[in-house]
This record gives sequence, C-alpha cells and structure tokens, in this order.
Amino acid sequence: MLHMDFSQRVVIDTHAQAWQPSPAAGVERKLLEREEAERGRASSIVRYAAGARFNTHQHPLGEEILVLEGVFSDENGDYPAGTYIRNPPGSAHAPYSEQGCTLLVKLHQFDPADLASVRIQTQTGQWLPGQGGLQVMPLHSFATQHTALVKWPAGEVFKPHRHFGGEEIFVLTGEFMDEHGRYPAGCWLRSPHMSQHTPFVEQETIILVKTGHLPLAD
Repeated sequence: MLHMDFSQRVVIDTHAQAWQPSPAAGVERKLLEREEAERGRASSIVRYAAGARFNTHQHPLGEEILVLEGVFSDENGDYPAGTYIRNPPGSAHAPYSEQGCTLLVKLHQFDPADLASVRIQTQTGQWLPGQGGLQVMPLHSFATQHTALVKWPAGEVFKPHRHFGGEEIFVLTGEFMDEHGRYPAGCWLRSPHMSQHTPFVEQETIILVKTGHLPLAD
C-alpha cells in the first residue's frame, strides 16, 4: 500500500525519486501510488530502455498513459511523446519501445462502464479557450471524471475553488504554484475530495489535470 489514503494530500517530485526495477527486464518505474504489488490501482512514471518489452497482459480496469519522452509502441501502433492513450477495461496488449521512452501510467482506475479507447497526439491537438487566460485541451470525460491539458500563461492567477471528487495534477512544463507550495515540472499532486486552493504561475506552464475521479472522503 502506497498513498492509498485518498483523504490525504500527496505531493511528489518525481525527479527526486530513484528508479526501481519492474518485473520486465529493461523497464523501471517510480511509484506514485499503489494498492498492492503488481495488482490493483497504481500510478507510476515508467521508463523503457531501448528494446525493452512486456509480455501480453490484460487491464481488468483499464490503463491510462501519457507518453512523456521517446516512442512507446504495441501491436496496435507507435505513440511518440505527447500521445495520450486510454486502453479500456478488459483490453490487452504487448507493449515495447524500440528506442526507449518515459511514460506516466495509471492502472486499474476506470469505471467498468468507461469503455472508450482513446489515442490523442497532444502536440498537434487544438487548444480551446478556458477561464481567464487559460487554454484547455480536453482529453477524456466520463460521468464526473474529466481529464485535460491546461496551459497557463505567465502571471496567470486562478480563482479559489474546491475539487469535488478530488484533483490530480502532473506538471509537464514550467512551474505550478498555490498557497501550499511551488511545483516544478515533474511534480505529481493529488488533492482529496472538497480540497481547496488558489493556483497561479509566474511562467508559462502546462499541466495534466484529472478531476472528479477520486473516492469521496468520509
């Protein structure tokens, strides 16, 4: 069990973490949250060495991936940096990387009825206007859950707000901030149901944001 108390706020600077081996040769990871060893809910930064591969395996409650560096592949295609992937519950594949890659991976976290298969290349995706000066690139929504990239212009300050169903952020570029601290690129934040903050930035910053997906605290 790692960071499975969803009533607690979690902040991890993934650049400060050490790589740990996985069951597959040439594949390492940095654990963010994990229900149990090699089973159940897990979120990780995963790094494939050139030529590394996994055997065919299933995802009983889905797999969500953002390719951070390199090219990730499976029998269905090649996915360069910036690709957002959702493999629905019950899907299976045999992933590998010929040149090596780094991924943000979330396992076993889908609603069983969320059966969409998603492939979006965010580097060429369309930014839409958001609140204030923000720009948003929607990636997926199901029921109360929403996933998007959000681009913050330098100096942007957002209004104070609460997160029904929690909020999860991975900082891709720049530095995200709120009254609790500063979070440079590579930081992962998970805030519980009905948590509140007033975020802002000093430089242009891009974050991956998930909201409404965490268990509600008692």
